[in-house]
Amino acid sequence: MKNSRIAWRSPSNLAIIKYWGKYGRQLPRNASISLTLQNAYSETSLEFEPKQGNGLVELAFTFEGEENTKFKERLQKFLSSITDIMPFLTEYKLTIASQNSFPHSAGIASSASAMSALALCLCTMERQLSAQPQSEDYFYRRASMIARLGSGSAARSVYPHLAVWGATDLAEDSSNDFATPYGQAVDAVFLSYHDDILLVSKSEKSVSSTAGHALMDSNPFASVRYQQAHDNLKELLQAMKTGDVHAFGRIAEQEALQLHALMMTSNPSYILMESQSLEIIKKIRQWRLKTGLALYFSMDAGPNMHLLYPHSIAAEVQEFIQQDLVQHCEQGSFLKDHVGKGPIQL
Repeated sequence: MKNSRIAWRSPSNLAIIKYWGKYGRQLPRNASISLTLQNAYSETSLEFEPKQGNGLVELAFTFEGEENTKFKERLQKFLSSITDIMPFLTEYKLTIASQNSFPHSAGIASSASAMSALALCLCTMERQLSAQPQSEDYFYRRASMIARLGSGSAARSVYPHLAVWGATDLAEDSSNDFATPYGQAVDAVFLSYHDDILLVSKSEKSVSSTAGHALMDSNPFASVRYQQAHDNLKELLQAMKTGDVHAFGRIAEQEALQLHALMMTSNPSYILMESQSLEIIKKIRQWRLKTGLALYFSMDAGPNMHLLYPHSIAAEVQEFIQQDLVQHCEQGSFLKDHVGKGPIQL
């Protein structure tokens, strides 16, 4: 095949039931479910041209228009690790360029959007090179599996609305190997749900998620956590089926705080929350108590706050953000987001 170029935009996602702890080849210790976002995304392009075969992956990489040695080394390692699944990768010179709509490595699951966008490019390349027909279900399931090998949470980003990843008796067709779409099984209120991200800090977090997952192997609360994740998932799926936004929010907050508690009880322990994160939590709870409205928070592995609420109260929440919360954000920055329609090929 002559030179070719492929590009995908793929969103980040916010896990409501958190995945924290893994084993084997990027397999999860517990099942998770996430909201697929719309405005927090990565755009990745892949160009490839034939080269003389030497059994190695040849890669040129830029992030937001500049060479990034750290990211290139990670991608080189990832691509080399999947040549048993995609052997054609060693037959082409690969040129990859990526950019985000949000700060990377700050706790907004940038690896989820970046790795899912790359996986979609790789699977598109594979489909072009193959003479075998593929169904859309097969294509996205394979993209989810490839994305998972790069970043566990990326497995969920290839689907619109919501996705479940991890084998569980609570979700049909669920698997540890890839995520499955779940938007069809929830009340319509969650298909337009808002997730506004308050950027408490745009700095790269002090401990990577990869390191955090590894520390779960020795965490004294790990087994209790995995059971609780299952119980919370069961309760959450019922709340989402019936449209119970308060039960949904309560579980989301509990999961976020448990995630950070696991970090604090690791050995060595670490804290990714900032003082401004705690101030925002206090204000959200005070506002909710005062208004009775279903505004709740979540957090990923970082200091930034995700504000979760139904579309019906968007005006009230936006006023609250502007009047009381932006003062706790770095340079007053926040990203308006909502449940989205999934990746698109560019």
